[in-house]
Amino acid sequence: MKLYIIAGEASGDLHGANLIKQLKRHQPNIEVRCWGGDLMQQAGGTLVKHYRDLAFMGFVEVVANLRTILRNISFCKQDILAFKPDAVVLIDYPGFNLRIAEFAHQHNIKVFYYISPQVWAWHQSRVKAMRLIIDHLYVILPFEKAFFETHNMPQVSYFGHPLLDAIEQKKEALKNITLAHLGIPNNRPIIAILPGSRRQELLTKLPIMLSVIKHFPDYRFVIAATETLPAALYYHIIKQYGDADVVYNRTYELLHLSTAALVTSGTATLETALLNIPQVVCYKASTVSYHIAKRLVDLKYISLVNLIMDEEVVKELIQSNLNTQNLVNELHLILPNGKNRTTVLQHYQQLRNLLGGVGASERVALDMLDKLSIINYKL
Repeated sequence: MKLYIIAGEASGDLHGANLIKQLKRHQPNIEVRCWGGDLMQQAGGTLVKHYRDLAFMGFVEVVANLRTILRNISFCKQDILAFKPDAVVLIDYPGFNLRIAEFAHQHNIKVFYYISPQVWAWHQSRVKAMRLIIDHLYVILPFEKAFFETHNMPQVSYFGHPLLDAIEQKKEALKNITLAHLGIPNNRPIIAILPGSRRQELLTKLPIMLSVIKHFPDYRFVIAATETLPAALYYHIIKQYGDADVVYNRTYELLHLSTAALVTSGTATLETALLNIPQVVCYKASTVSYHIAKRLVDLKYISLVNLIMDEEVVKELIQSNLNTQNLVNELHLILPNGKNRTTVLQHYQQLRNLLGGVGASERVALDMLDKLSIINYKL
């Protein structure tokens, strides 16, 4: 039994790893070849390409790296044919994975898509093609199943959000974590900065995030960094714009110990909410990328927290609104004694209820194995 799994960014690596663990738990002899990261490799996948070599953000950046992207797609197709998997499992990363889905379908390889492209935000026209080339789609947001059904795509399942699994796995370890474990002095409460895992995100947003430090002398600011970016890049920005500590690959631990957070839009906003940390969401892209996206995307909100709740639970500062004064004002509102803190925390509990309980990764794995006739399991 062989599966070929493709994830193109850090969050996909996390969910792919938990899926691989559950697949191997119920089918120990399964062979997994994957594009992803360290977590998927540690879970038992044979890593072909690391996501750090795949992550291009924004229209301008994609165009600039188009040759590399096309070369990766070509290599991936050849590798799939050589591996001869029973199915491909595609995790988000739509620009790349939808091409691979079409290719696999043409070669009679079963296609499972785990974590849907956000076609409800833009490119709704893609649903017609998805219906033809995807054997089964596993969505992780509660409103997505109804969206696809209204677009005549019935092969869709919602088994909950896998982030609940990832956080549940960390719960016990987080209970005893201290700032000393992170190498951070315990002399001031912490505000976490989550600037994203891509170089472009770091260069664009981290200087603005750091600019608030001088306004909060009673707090220590700590950056959640990733080893996929060079340490020198973080310290170069810090030296120019602020004074902050850095911890690597310990985001959950840092959030657990934090009073509040400044968070780049994306999966991190939901992780921060599920760890019960009030946050300000930050988004800034290149001018060209932003104006193209604004014309194409029809959404009231950019953060997953607000999209799921369908209201502004956490403040979103977008493009020109992401500036020092606005960040300072919004951060004051969610710190202890801030007038919005209690309300945000109450909404977080409602959010957890909407996302269902733990076990999404196992439910998806079992359903895939059932559809491949490996085991008989009906949810």
